[in-house]
Amino acid sequence: MNPSLKIFKIGGGILDDEPALRRFVAELARVPGRKLLVHGGGKGASQLLAERGIEPQLVQGRRITDAPTLEVVTMFYAGKTNKQLVALLQAAGLNALGLSGADGNVLQATRRAVVDIDYGFVGDVRPAGVNTHLLHLLLDAGVLPVLCAITHDGRGQLLNTNADTIASTVAVALAARYAVELHFCFEKDGVLADMHDATSVISSLTPARYQALKAAGAVAAGMVPKLDNAFAALTQGVERVVIEHALRLNEPVKTVLTADEQ
Repeated sequence: MNPSLKIFKIGGGILDDEPALRRFVAELARVPGRKLLVHGGGKGASQLLAERGIEPQLVQGRRITDAPTLEVVTMFYAGKTNKQLVALLQAAGLNALGLSGADGNVLQATRRAVVDIDYGFVGDVRPAGVNTHLLHLLLDAGVLPVLCAITHDGRGQLLNTNADTIASTVAVALAARYAVELHFCFEKDGVLADMHDATSVISSLTPARYQALKAAGAVAAGMVPKLDNAFAALTQGVERVVIEHALRLNEPVKTVLTADEQ
């Protein structure tokens, strides 16, 4: 039987709120066993972009990244955000190591080809681009890897990569050795049947119900790529995917995704 591994992903809603981030770290410290953390960015990068006269551009929750934008998001994601998060984890007794994709060649990506939209310096990462050997060594040594959303192409170019995609791809890559649970953590208790009713948490979500919610507009914007990646991971060896509140990791209210129709 493969050892268990829980992969957690958090985004800007938690990263931008220091008290909430500290509570998340405290919750994470209570979760037993091997863990890996993936984080996106926060408002800091967008604020600096605005100060430089660069208007952030998002399509379906994904950032278009030109050269000036890449410079800013690298500073925030791989620098300030990653290291502040690692420091909080260390304070909570979790021996964390912050990494960009270039560090240890842990995440090598391919610059996204231009089809309908030119995303600029945006990278797509596949399971083959994950340095599973390095992650195995770190996890088996009791280290908690903390991966940011900056990858590289192996030829000296940094790339901005969607953090949800990174979390799903890493989960799939590590599923050959671990029984992987993938946790997407944000400011709601799970996927809501009614986005205006915080209590309408769907405890179990199937592909068919997800498609119906998406068609009705109940699931939109940044939640769409999150759930698309999550369901794809379930078909590629990941054992369980959970959507939950970042401050209530150890409570039962959450959405569990299932690949099978019920």
